[in-house]
Amino acid sequence: MTAPIICNNTAAVQAILDSLVTQHQFDPAQIRTDLESLEHWGKDWTKHFAPAPSAIVFPKTTEQVQALVLLANEHHVVLTPSGGRTGLSAGAVAANGEIVVSMDKMNQIGTFYPADRMVEIEAGVVTEQLQAFAESHDLYYPVDFASAGSSQMGGNIGTNAGGIKVIRYGMTRQWIMGLTVVTGKGDILQLNRGMVKNATGYDLRHLFIGSEGTLGLVTHAQIKLERPPQDLTVMVLGMDNFSDVMNVLSAFQAKIDLTAFEFFDSVAIDKLMAHGQVQEPFESRTKFYTLLEFEAPYEPIMDKAMAIFEDCMEQGWVVDGVMSQSIAQAQELWKLREYISETISVFTPYKNDVSVLITHVPAFINDIDHIVSTNYPDFEVCWFGHIGDGNLHLNILKPETLSKDDFFAACQVVNKYVFETVQKYGGSVSAEHGVGMTKKPYLHYSRSETEIEYLKEIKKVFDPNNIMNRGKIFDVE
Repeated sequence: MTAPIICNNTAAVQAILDSLVTQHQFDPAQIRTDLESLEHWGKDWTKHFAPAPSAIVFPKTTEQVQALVLLANEHHVVLTPSGGRTGLSAGAVAANGEIVVSMDKMNQIGTFYPADRMVEIEAGVVTEQLQAFAESHDLYYPVDFASAGSSQMGGNIGTNAGGIKVIRYGMTRQWIMGLTVVTGKGDILQLNRGMVKNATGYDLRHLFIGSEGTLGLVTHAQIKLERPPQDLTVMVLGMDNFSDVMNVLSAFQAKIDLTAFEFFDSVAIDKLMAHGQVQEPFESRTKFYTLLEFEAPYEPIMDKAMAIFEDCMEQGWVVDGVMSQSIAQAQELWKLREYISETISVFTPYKNDVSVLITHVPAFINDIDHIVSTNYPDFEVCWFGHIGDGNLHLNILKPETLSKDDFFAACQVVNKYVFETVQKYGGSVSAEHGVGMTKKPYLHYSRSETEIEYLKEIKKVFDPNNIMNRGKIFDVE
């Protein structure tokens, strides 16, 4: 782990904490400084940086957030926002003495607008909580991923989270109708106010979506909801050539609106079967697998799906396949994709979350496989991801003979070649997990120097004293 470099003055931090209680109606219970709390709230799912915050603060209102930000500016103290801490890029890690601003106590669902199919929420609302609320009103919030049970909407907005339904429903950005934010200067802004049509100049909410808390803190959001999908059906198909994965994607997309198209390889299946939590999808073992999902409320859609499947078999693209016959079977098939990350975690995987145009996916995977096998023939690579939107998860698994430090050091060398390949295809070094600190050294592979300078200037407008999540995405002088 990287050793912390303390950036906040202890006396200044204490002055802020005292002022919050004596002047801004904070209950002492809204502030924690014990070591256990600092460890718990100072980190996310990454393990590259040791958490070392100065304090954890739990505001309950936008006005309390504003008071904290104004005091942080006055005392030149850095703040790090914290949601469900499920991030994979160290965007929520407080490694340098920051005050962590946890949204845990801002977790209420507010006004529901049935005619607009929209609901107001606080930033600390958990994704699954929002999904359950939508379901209770016969509606649907479609942004979904493995951490839905613990990730918070403020964090999802900060990273523009994606997940397994992007092929149909898009990223978090598509569902944010309005935001209330406290800027790095301490101003409260209400952005777009939930409107569908609003042609009054710059739409600042889109700057805050994906900004990872570097411009300010999201406190409330207005979220668009959708009609629920009907009779979701899942198919898992096995193929021996990666080009056939793309052929199958094209064949189904030409005639059916897919809600998901996921991909995983034989290494993932081997690990899943060894772990024993899921069943073999079919008797054959193939090199590549796809999981596709679609709505089938009418018999003609099911007939069409079967016709496409049979055509794919005749073309020699698909070796074997299975289709769900019930909700329970669909859930079991989804476990083949959803349990991969948990299953391979025991191998201390070095993860990369990258994206390229779908057109470039076959050539990109071929190039990366060649890079890893040439430089590290003893490393096992597990591929999976949301291939229907060009997002791939490259997982290099640690050999038993290597220590974690030596393994990560070796993977850092591979990173250069991986990201040069991403750049070659005009892709992104972070498709859906944000930049944080882990991807910061590689930002220039996806963004030009001129573009990064514009990003830095935008930050200076909203956060002139550089107190908001300092050191994330890029460094500002």
